[in-house]
Amino acid sequence: MKRLIHHVELPPVWLALFAALAWLQARLFPMEVTGRAGDVIGTGLVGAGLAVMGWAALQFLLARTSLIPRMRPDTLVTTGLYRFSRNPIYLADVAILLGLILIWDALPSLILVPLFVKVIEARFIRHEETLLRAHFGTAFDAYCGRVRRWL
Repeated sequence: MKRLIHHVELPPVWLALFAALAWLQARLFPMEVTGRAGDVIGTGLVGAGLAVMGWAALQFLLARTSLIPRMRPDTLVTTGLYRFSRNPIYLADVAILLGLILIWDALPSLILVPLFVKVIEARFIRHEETLLRAHFGTAFDAYCGRVRRWL
């Protein structure tokens, strides 16, 4: 059971859960507000989110460090996208969620976006920052001084 919970406690699972809620809202209470513009902007956000996620993950692989939340990384990645955001993969998750909401015309589900951000911060980011601070010390503190958590 603990192993199952460990797999469920991954950011993509949370993204899927929030996206499923938005999809369900769109099906139960359909709206036609954003039209073609929502489809275009939403598709752009999903595409950009996937691209950012892939690029950021590649930077972890090239640095030969763990990409798995809650595992201590061997290297502090501060280059590429990590010069602009300490959490570009989570930022990509937010873009994907927002894009899906626009595509599905699920505007009441926009409230899920800040809730998703809070869940990700509480369940993942704070713990990761604690691990990074414990492992990299002043180097991580200096990085935090230069680069914001989100943007």
